[in-house]
Amino acid sequence: MTVRTRFAPSPTGYLHIGGVRTALFCWLYARRTQGTFVLRIEDTDRERSTPESIEAILKGMAWMELTADEGPFYQTDRMNRYREVIDDLIERNLAYRCYCTREEIEAEREAQRARGEKPRYNRRCRNLTSSREGIEPVIRFKNPIEGSVVWDDAVKGRIVISNDELDDLIIARSDGSPTYNFCVVVDDLDMEITHVIRGDDHVNNTPRQINILRALGGESPVYAHVPMILGSDGQRLSKRHGAVSVLEYEAMGILPEAMRNYLVRLGWSHGDQEIFSDEEMIALFDIFDVNRAPSNFDLEKLLWLNQHYIKECESSRLQRLLEQQLVSMNIDANTGPSLQDVVEALRERARTIVEMAEKSLYFFNDFDDYDENAAKKHLRPVAREMLADVRNRLAALGDWQPEALHAEVVATAEDHEAKLGKLAQPIRVAVSGTAATPSIDVTLALVGRDKTLARLDRAIGYIDERVAQNP
Repeated sequence: MTVRTRFAPSPTGYLHIGGVRTALFCWLYARRTQGTFVLRIEDTDRERSTPESIEAILKGMAWMELTADEGPFYQTDRMNRYREVIDDLIERNLAYRCYCTREEIEAEREAQRARGEKPRYNRRCRNLTSSREGIEPVIRFKNPIEGSVVWDDAVKGRIVISNDELDDLIIARSDGSPTYNFCVVVDDLDMEITHVIRGDDHVNNTPRQINILRALGGESPVYAHVPMILGSDGQRLSKRHGAVSVLEYEAMGILPEAMRNYLVRLGWSHGDQEIFSDEEMIALFDIFDVNRAPSNFDLEKLLWLNQHYIKECESSRLQRLLEQQLVSMNIDANTGPSLQDVVEALRERARTIVEMAEKSLYFFNDFDDYDENAAKKHLRPVAREMLADVRNRLAALGDWQPEALHAEVVATAEDHEAKLGKLAQPIRVAVSGTAATPSIDVTLALVGRDKTLARLDRAIGYIDERVAQNP
């Protein structure tokens, strides 16, 4: 048997973390088994499906590098097929036209609630032989009345649902449009899906779908209902936890390999290993090893992983990503040092590409203000004489390279009988506006001669102004 998995999102919103993890699990299992990964867009909900959501899904999948072997297929392109199957079910007396109005159904449900019964359709039209004038009927599937639906879920284990818990599902609306639970079954059957991997919010749909599948003469695929992702506080994942479009993580500078590594660990593990290459994930992942318990989304863990991958990332790729980010911030990368040098200076210090760009801004543009705490601590009168001395030494320096710059800073500190940090920190604040930069020699080399000297002059003036204001 050739394994065939599918990711089948509905384009009614953005592609979120839970959906991406499902796609990743489907992709990994197909890759591990040398199977086929199918992408299907379930867009039969015409009122809620939008072109923008479809585009966001496709962009999100592309960013995550989860390339489908087949598709994307669109359900709206398969309407004739659905009508054909519905007609066949009616012909074989496995589906029927229901003329009950919404008012009649709601009245019956109210009566059932009053009797303490579970509200459901009472099958009034199941054996009806005549039509009702003026009412466009829906089509209902004749669900078996006796017996149970049993399946061995790859994640949850054996699940048994009695058929008397299920009513006769609507498979086509009064306007003729097919419904989700019906289309899914036809698609999975036609596309020969062998493993249905999806969120456990679909468990209640599964017995209905299995019964329809049996009516169509198909064999049940392996079902794997993966547990939901919760916020760090154990509550349902929401925007405040990070339940946003996966493209927002791209915008904040997360690398797709970091996101893949992070998501695979939400519900699956291999010992205590935290870092997985794609090759390792493919070799080790098995849908039957996914945990039953929900997982908690932890942004700090994702950022930790992202920093690891930034450190390991190829320099040319980081340069390209950094340049894209700088452009989005209206920064001209040609006004500063080479991006290669910036990347090498900051790859150990940045958790995201956005953070790397923010930490590099002073290399390209002058800054308006000093960090208040850094200036108060380091731009003090006691540092003025050393700053003036080192400024003059640097102005006379012919070789503006890290080694030479470091030597001048060290010599200045020694002449003033001060530890290196007593001078290096004021210099950092003077040239960057903050007290956190790469090593002082690398920082000065990247800032460049003209900007360094001008900013040292500015810092000396800032100290003089403070002294004048507080004699």
